Formats: sequence, structure tokens, C-alpha cells
Amino acid sequence: MYQLDFDHPIHIYFMGIGGISMSGLAEILLEEGFRISGSDLKASPLTELLIRKGANVFYGQKAGNLSSDIDLVVYTGAIHPDNPEFIAMQEMGIPSLTRAQLLGQIMKSYKLPIAVSGTHGKTTTTSMIAEILLAADTDPTLSIGGILKSIGGNIRIGHSDFFVTEACEYTNSFLSFFPKIGIILNVEEDHMDFFKDIHDIRNSFHRFAMLLPSDGVLIIHGEIPGISAILEGLSCRVVTYGSNSRYDYHPEEICYDEKGCASFMLFKKNQPFSRISLGVPGIHNIYNALAALALADILSIDFSAAASALAKFHGTDRRFEYKGDVNGAALIDDYAHHPSEITATLNAASHYPHKELWCVFQPHTYTRTKAFLKEFAAALSLADHIVLTDIYPARETDNLGISSRTLQSEIKALGKNCYYFSSFEEIENFLLKNCTQGDMLITMGAGNVTDIGNHLLNR
Repeated sequence: MYQLDFDHPIHIYFMGIGGISMSGLAEILLEEGFRISGSDLKASPLTELLIRKGANVFYGQKAGNLSSDIDLVVYTGAIHPDNPEFIAMQEMGIPSLTRAQLLGQIMKSYKLPIAVSGTHGKTTTTSMIAEILLAADTDPTLSIGGILKSIGGNIRIGHSDFFVTEACEYTNSFLSFFPKIGIILNVEEDHMDFFKDIHDIRNSFHRFAMLLPSDGVLIIHGEIPGISAILEGLSCRVVTYGSNSRYDYHPEEICYDEKGCASFMLFKKNQPFSRISLGVPGIHNIYNALAALALADILSIDFSAAASALAKFHGTDRRFEYKGDVNGAALIDDYAHHPSEITATLNAASHYPHKELWCVFQPHTYTRTKAFLKEFAAALSLADHIVLTDIYPARETDNLGISSRTLQSEIKALGKNCYYFSSFEEIENFLLKNCTQGDMLITMGAGNVTDIGNHLLNR
């Protein structure tokens, strides 16, 4: 594998430079003095930022974009072998790394790399950790899978030993990392286009945990099903959190404010430790916060700073994000695209004042929709009214005989109001007629469903 030498910056080309993670890595390397170029399908705020910082960005992926002075190419899982740039790279004999391999090499250059993994909650938990470390003046370098308003983007370049990043299990990419502290939030079935079954997924997380050195720490949700398979043979310290006193950290005296944001007493080793109030809604965020607080305690962070940071943290973009009002209805945008995430988001909404709850859901990939069809139907049925868009295919081309109408039938069989429209314009017109004063409207999914809310706010 190609090894970067940070003392000798080179010219690196990024295929897919506009991605949330790729753009962040490119920005880090720009700050380190590397020459950066790359391509993406279209312009975005992330590519425009990189251009302002000195990167050369091409729009459209063509073989001619690659020049002979490129020393290394970095590419994502979205780049296929028939991609013209990928073919040109091979023909020109340019060394390459995957996005995950590059991120792993960057982690190795820090004394305290921290990796946040789990099927759900990575971006929110990483953002909570970011806010805590910033409040404690630790000057961390941060790589986040979403836009965090306090740092004005998804990346922050610090000058301390701390490096914090999300660690995604898809295609086993996090096995290329070199963490000193690892966090596992949850382990559930997902990405079934890659993993065989839940046992395969647990094995992947076990291999991730095994990356931790003997003087490292694993922070893990103690109630993960099959946790023993993940912990088997670890030499590092293991710290647990969960719902009760069996775990190193747990919450008690939970209550919610008028926006559904929780407060609770944090217990450590069954002793009351600190009262915590959150600025984000939902019980799932209590557990995200427990992971972040456990880390803060391990790092000997001043707990008043940690508590204050969590109280002031109001989420990242597309995580129960309030966007405005439409016809007097509160518009919330959320990234949820797995049944467990949908359940968490809609349960959080139940604590938020509203009359009727409308959910516009864009299924993400045919594989996931087919694998969890009944689970999607049950989760979405927590809303009063469900509106479905077409499935967002992402990387997939085979529809597997599945469509949003299939999901609509499952939801209707549960006795719920469910509507399907083939265009965003039809959905927007329907909502303007039917979503009224005092209702709550959530646009939900990992694709471009957020455009519906933006269009409604501008009409």
C-alpha cells in the first residue's frame, strides 16, 4: 500500500472530491501543504470551498483530467472499474488509495485518534464529541459526516493530538483505520448489499474493535445484541454505557422539555455524577450523549464544560433540523433512512408539540427497501400521514422488483394513510393543500428529499 509522508507533500487527485468525507480529507491535506486536485459530477458549496483554498476541481469525470504530475489518486466506493478516470489511472500507473485507506493514514499521524462507529448515530455523536472538545479548548482536528454549524462545515483542522472521525462499516472501510479510542454505538442489520447477515456485521465490528491497541479504549453500548462476539479476545480496556446500573455509565431521572429535549442524571459506576440537559430531542440522543460523556470522562475533560457543550448543541444539518414553517406547520428535515432511525426520529417528534404528524419519506436503495420492507412500514406507521417518493437508487441500478408502491401497500395494510407521488412537484402541491396550521412535517431520507422542504419554504 502507498504510504504518505507528511514531511514531503505530493500532488494528490481525488475522484469524487465533493463528497462530505472526501472534501474534508482534501481540506486537511491542503492545510498540510499538499497539492490537491480532483473531480466531481457538479459544483457544490464543498467543491467551491476547496477551490477557494487552492484545489483544482474538474466537473465531469474524464480521462483527460488526470495529468502526468499526479503522484497519488484517492477514490471512493462510488467509483466503478469502468469509470474513465479510474481506467486512465491504471493505464498511467498512478498509485492509488481508497478514501478509507487515506483516512487511516491521516489518523496515524495523530497521537490520539478517536473513531466513532455504529449503524446509526455516528454524525450526531461525533458532533457532540466535537462540541465537548472545543468547549474544553483541546484544539481538535475533526472529520464529521455532516455540516456542524459551530465549525462552519464538516472539517476542522486543529493543532493538538486529538483527531476525531466517523468510522463507517460499509465495505469494511473502518478496518483501514488506526484508532486509539473506538466507540461502537449500535450494531444492526444494514448494507445488506455487502454484508451476508447480522453475524457478518458483528464480525466486522469485532475486527474494528480488535484494531485498538492494548493501551487503547473501546466505549460500547452494553445492550448491543450479541455483544460477546464483538468483545471476544480484546486486549484493550472496555467501557460500557446503557440503560441501567449494570453498565459503567447510565441515565436516571429522565424528563423532556416542550421541544422533546431530554435531561437526566448521569450515573457513573452506580453513583450520581452530573445533571445533563440536551439541546437535541429524542431518547436515542440520550445514548449518543452517554457515549460522548464517557469519552469526556476518560479524557479527563472538565465536566462542566462537557455539560455546557451538550446543552448548547442543537444538532447537525439534516438531523431533526428545524427549517421553518409551511402553512403554519413546523418543517423538520432528517437523514433517517433505516427503520431504527425512522423509529427514533418519529418517537422524538412525539414529544414535540403538534396536531398531525406528516412524514415525507424517500426510500434509499432498492436493496435496503426490499430487505426491510415490513420494518419500514411499521416504523413509518408512527406518523399520522405518510407520503412516499420514488426510491432513491444511489449506487444501485437493479430495482429488484421493488418500488415505493410496494411499500405503500405494506403501510396501508397496517391501516395508515399513505400516499405515493412520482414527482416532487406533486408532493409539494399535495402538502400545501393538506398540511395545515399546527401540524408537523418531516422530510426524511438520505437522498435529495430535502429539496421538497426547500421548495415549500420558497413558494
